Amino acid sequence: MKRSSPNISRGLVIAVLAGYAAWVVFPMLWVAYSSLKADAAIFRDAFALPLAGDLHPENYTRAWHEARFGDYFFNSVLVTATSVALIVALGAMAAYALARFYHPAGRAVFWLFLAGLMIPAQLAVIPLFFELRSLGLLNSRAGLILVYTANGLPFAIFVLAGFFRSLPRTLYEAAVIDGCGEFAAFWRVLLPLAKPGLVTVAIFQFIGVWKEYFFAFMLVSGDLEGRARTLPLGLANLSITAQYRSDYGMLFAGIVLVTIPILLVYLLLQRQIVKGIATGALKG
Repeated sequence: MKRSSPNISRGLVIAVLAGYAAWVVFPMLWVAYSSLKADAAIFRDAFALPLAGDLHPENYTRAWHEARFGDYFFNSVLVTATSVALIVALGAMAAYALARFYHPAGRAVFWLFLAGLMIPAQLAVIPLFFELRSLGLLNSRAGLILVYTANGLPFAIFVLAGFFRSLPRTLYEAAVIDGCGEFAAFWRVLLPLAKPGLVTVAIFQFIGVWKEYFFAFMLVSGDLEGRARTLPLGLANLSITAQYRSDYGMLFAGIVLVTIPILLVYLLLQRQIVKGIATGALKG
């Protein structure tokens, strides 16, 4: 009995993990194959697979053009790429300065950034709304980029400061002896060594900004022409419309279009995600 107990425990763990995987994966598969079904087929049998001769790929075409997902996709790509680039660049420089240089106020500044992780950013949405309106950035992509950058900096600085603190100071001293200035030592020597942390921050911020809805709704929903609306806003509008005209096939197609970039990024960079988290845990 004692010998079989480890096997029983292992089998129980495998069964629990398999059940959890099925719980997570099945809704994604259901949305994917439902996006190829007509509304009548969805109402007739919601969980049945679509028939081979009754596929409706035009749901994606209608979502891309009629629901303006093409415009929203461009806005999301522009806002996400710019925000992530600014978060990584500014976060790396701020984390390096806080980790490498001593200043009496340095620790207080670091804790102020950490407060951005502990205090919900949604509490500041009303001041943000009036501030962006006074600057003329309300209902604009530039305003969203500024908000997402400020919201993502605390996490980036928290992660990257640990990486820079773990790097030997002798590397910096050797770079200075070789003739590097302060910025050259940071750019050429220390920043490449923090690549796992940079990749981890970039991936997590990409996922967070790409699917962010609250700030987009509060700060861009007044854009009636759709010049600054992102995919989560477009998907929310499509879901409201689908309830009134029974266009669930197009709604599911829109969900797939929003989800595919996140899945691709995770599948392509999952090793970097695990490596970055493991390295940060070991160095922290």
